[in-house]
Amino acid sequence: MIRSASRILFPGQAAVLALASALCVSAAAQQSATGTSTPDSAAAQPSSTTPPPAAQPKLSQPPQEGFWGKVNPFARKKWVDRRLDPVRGELNELDEVNAKNAQDIKDVDARAQAGITKAQTTADSANQVATAAGQQAQQANTIAGQASGKVDQINGTVKGLDQYSQKNTVSIAFRRGSSTLNADDKKQLDDLATALTGHQGYLLEVEAHAPGAGSVGIQNSNRLAETVKRYLVVQHDIPVYRMHAVALGNAPVSAAETGDTKATPVRTSYVELRLMENSLAAQDGSTPRLTPSQTGAVQP
Repeated sequence: MIRSASRILFPGQAAVLALASALCVSAAAQQSATGTSTPDSAAAQPSSTTPPPAAQPKLSQPPQEGFWGKVNPFARKKWVDRRLDPVRGELNELDEVNAKNAQDIKDVDARAQAGITKAQTTADSANQVATAAGQQAQQANTIAGQASGKVDQINGTVKGLDQYSQKNTVSIAFRRGSSTLNADDKKQLDDLATALTGHQGYLLEVEAHAPGAGSVGIQNSNRLAETVKRYLVVQHDIPVYRMHAVALGNAPVSAAETGDTKATPVRTSYVELRLMENSLAAQDGSTPRLTPSQTGAVQP
């Protein structure tokens, strides 16, 4: 009876004992693990250093979120911020680069504008100087032309100071042995003096001829020349210095004056007046011109 009871209860007791043994072994192993790991971890904690923060993920790196590296479909705000931080960083860097480029462009443009303005100012100054120089050169050329014209005028004046040309002649005939002026002679001298009134730049050549040999003819011709000169001075105030007289007596008249082929001997008494004009004093045509009626002929 007792043997049968022990045989029945033994398997249940064996199971209980096996379970208790397993629990004891598990608890002992847990205590052993806890006892050994706690001092090591406590000792290791003071010597451990803080790991550096994780590098900011780049926008080009693929996401490693969620299970098996897949993106979490139920994203939260923090997750979105973590995904946007690389984008913000890239945008900030891009903005900084753009701002620097814009400032560089502005600086280059400012320097270029300053250089262009300076070059334009220099060109304008050079243009003004060139314009002023051209005007001065033109004025100098004008002055030089005027000076050259004045020099030419002075040269012409100097050359023409003693240049006279014959304009007209008047012949006064006297009767043989007489030195008295008749009415016709006075009329010719009056017309001549009237034409000379108020004019300058002229001379009267008084050339007297009278027949008679030697000094007789010269004295007679000189008396005739003085008669004509005296009449012009007294009656018409002709200046004496404008009359130049010569007594030729019975000297033959040259063929050039008479137009003959040979010199003509003097047979009558007469005085020939030649009006000589200075080219400078009569440039405006003020020198008198005698009409043909004022020109007398030598009477035989």
